[in-house]
Amino acid sequence: MASGLEVEARLVISIAGDDIQLAGSGTYLILNIPSQRVLDKLTAGPPGPPGEKKPKAPGPDPLQQINDVVRQLGLILDLRVAGKTYVTFGTARTPKISLHAVLGKIGSFFS
Repeated sequence: MASGLEVEARLVISIAGDDIQLAGSGTYLILNIPSQRVLDKLTAGPPGPPGEKKPKAPGPDPLQQINDVVRQLGLILDLRVAGKTYVTFGTARTPKISLHAVLGKIGSFFS
């Protein structure tokens, strides 16, 4: 098991014309997604048959799994959407979800 990992990096990934940025310095990583629309597209998964609702997958919470891995590596991961922090992983036993995430998700229902 790693006791601590340090990184110095900047990576830009283009997906369907949208640039997702990952920057890291020391033990701090920032993943910036340009908009709530892009985040929704990334987390939606593959499309299903028309008219069929997706059942919630059984098992552990994906956010908790990410938090556990980030903590084991000794990192802090700041997930940002349009430059605003949504979730911070690695600082506590559970991910820290911000008010921007809640308001952004509510707003995405109306767009």
